[in-house]
Amino acid sequence: MREKGTTMAAEEQNPEEQNPQGEPSEQLAPPVNENFKWYIIHAYSGFERKVRESLESRITAFGLQNRIGRIMIPTEPVTELRNGKKYTIERVFLPGYVLVEMDLDNDLWHVIKNTPRVTGFLGTGDNPVALSEQEVSSILFRTETAGNKPTMKVKYEKGEQVRINEGPFANFTGAVDDINEDKQTLKVMVSIFGRSTPVEIEFSKVDKVVDE
Repeated sequence: MREKGTTMAAEEQNPEEQNPQGEPSEQLAPPVNENFKWYIIHAYSGFERKVRESLESRITAFGLQNRIGRIMIPTEPVTELRNGKKYTIERVFLPGYVLVEMDLDNDLWHVIKNTPRVTGFLGTGDNPVALSEQEVSSILFRTETAGNKPTMKVKYEKGEQVRINEGPFANFTGAVDDINEDKQTLKVMVSIFGRSTPVEIEFSKVDKVVDE
């Protein structure tokens, strides 16, 4: 993608001076462009949102809005347990990756490559590789459906005591017998009419029993 001996005139003018406010533009609306393809940009882990803001600002400064569609950071909701209370946060599930929909050419390659905290593109050397439709669909599907059922970020151990907080076995206490991380469920042994009975329950429907 890089051409030896070529530089951008706009690059030499310092794009930050062309946008004195230094504020990121709104999320760029994707214009109709049949040449758009999705690419992955490598960024410093933990700085994905900063990279998106910088990209939007630089693209506006260089007047390349018609070559850019969506800029996406794949996230999913995660429920954390802190001091006995549940909090839902947005977690980046592909750390260090920013997805950009664009009609990539040499000028745009330079603008993106020289964005702060960007280390390069997914691909070989200076040749970015576009994602396949199947790869994009898989990422978008996970992002769009994750909100329906947040992942619980709680560590359980076999033998640990938990209390069921929802459903027909609400307020029953039992020991964790099995943990299924993929399904986000526990098998809890509860006492029903004096008999130990296994109950399969979702992570979100139990609380850890804290010793007083």
